[in-house]
Amino acid sequence: MADAVTVTDLVVERGRRRVLHDLSCAVPAGRVTGLLGPSGSGKTTLMRALVGVQRVRSGEVTVLGEPAGSPGLRARVGYVTQSPSVYPDLSVRENARYFAALYGRGARAADDALAAVGMTDAAGQLVADLSGGQRSRASLACALVGEPELLVLDEPTVGLDPVLRVDLWDRFHALAGAGTTLVVSSHVMDEAGRCDRLLLLREGRLLADLTPGELRADAGTHDLEEAFLTLVRRGEEVAA
Repeated sequence: MADAVTVTDLVVERGRRRVLHDLSCAVPAGRVTGLLGPSGSGKTTLMRALVGVQRVRSGEVTVLGEPAGSPGLRARVGYVTQSPSVYPDLSVRENARYFAALYGRGARAADDALAAVGMTDAAGQLVADLSGGQRSRASLACALVGEPELLVLDEPTVGLDPVLRVDLWDRFHALAGAGTTLVVSSHVMDEAGRCDRLLLLREGRLLADLTPGELRADAGTHDLEEAFLTLVRRGEEVAA
């Protein structure tokens, strides 16, 4: 499968406001695709559409060969939201083992997932007592325990220190190397260079679909933030 996800003419509206405008794109299988753009650009809405929990006005979203949200995708797609999705009154280990049981997996799978995100030492702590970054990693472990084919991560590195951010990105690429497809959103452009491919959004529209190298070459600068701003300015000039 060349593409794990295809989005065709996707339109999402909330009330009278259009959030995504006829958006079409694809996510290559076995790669880390970055979904980049400023806050309010539609990143979370697009990710919700990928996992099948977003009501859409029109368009199609196909995930791993099936319509997004199909029952057959429930065990094949992992989703980590910006807010921690773990139970605060359970320990980290208890959370991981609970989610492992939902996927029909044992304690070993839960422990391996915790080790993968560097949470083994905190496994016995209550989630309520964790820092924000630790809760995010606990949530990620609970998504990893099912070994999903597609992993959708909404700003997973927010609030993490630089060392942990590097560790997580190394883990993302290890997962991709093993065949997992990852979609990782961020509003921090310095993370764009860690992705295999980039989808750049602005105001609900796809600004560009390219690799970090292609973005740098197209904008004529090595600075990815400046390259993004260059594309924005071009779009504004065309619109004018």
